[in-house]
Amino acid sequence: MTDSNTASAEPELPVYDDYGVSDGEWLRIDWKDHLKSVAVESELGTTEVSYVELGEGPPVFFVHGLGGSWRNWLENMPAAAKNHRVVALDLPGFGSSPLPTEPISIRAYGDLIVAFADAIGLGPETALVGHSMGGFIATEAVIEAPGRFSSLTLVAAAGITFANYPQTRKQIAKIAIRMTLPIAASRLERNMGRKRLRSASFKGLIAHPSMIGREILWELGTYGVKAPGMLQAAYALAGYDTRHRLAEITLPTLVIWGEQDWLVPVGAAYAYEKRIPHSELHLIHDTGHMVQMERPARFNQVVEDFISRKN
Repeated sequence: MTDSNTASAEPELPVYDDYGVSDGEWLRIDWKDHLKSVAVESELGTTEVSYVELGEGPPVFFVHGLGGSWRNWLENMPAAAKNHRVVALDLPGFGSSPLPTEPISIRAYGDLIVAFADAIGLGPETALVGHSMGGFIATEAVIEAPGRFSSLTLVAAAGITFANYPQTRKQIAKIAIRMTLPIAASRLERNMGRKRLRSASFKGLIAHPSMIGREILWELGTYGVKAPGMLQAAYALAGYDTRHRLAEITLPTLVIWGEQDWLVPVGAAYAYEKRIPHSELHLIHDTGHMVQMERPARFNQVVEDFISRKN
């Protein structure tokens, strides 16, 4: 790739053309056979990290976002595993990984994913893929350990959008999350059984929730509302500004975004593409924040093409 950034956008397509279309492969896998855990020593202390692994070949390492878990990649791991060793973790405080002994911070999470990669034998040929907060964490990791991974994919990455949050807004966000999480947890089962309520529950994350399978929404919602690390991670995310350091990223970088992302608006995609020297931007039409779930086939193809070219 040349030093100059490149950008591509989806052509105007019929609404809902391949939106929400799943090959169902994740439903045919017995995920219990692929679940593992490992003790990792990092700036978060010694913590047990739950993860899933399948496939063989050049590694791809998926990192989820705020309120997520490895299950955020259910539509993507089976496709990637055809050519790769695929690993997706639960960050400490999310999914099945317990809260760490030390305070959560973006810097500490970045150190954690490098230490985790070391612990399970992911070499420097590993392609790193991060979504939302996981994308922000991934930028931290490659800045601090520039030779550790082979390429970087930022999927609707947080960071730039929330860099200017003042302390007062951080406090308001913290209080709002504390108030709404128990409500969300208590209503999730009822909402999942009724299409209108289900759509309302995920409207901020997904462009067209009614077109996404109930099973995948259940996996998304169940672990998000119960995450014990949510408050700490949200507080750590807001106001942590590394924009001045993004130019230090030397890896080939793909920035992939949904044009209808309401949570992390598409302006941040252009900002990442502008600030990271060896980057290319791919926008997906009529798609929200959960790009990898909303248009899985297209997402999988774009990411695989990028990794194949750059690795």
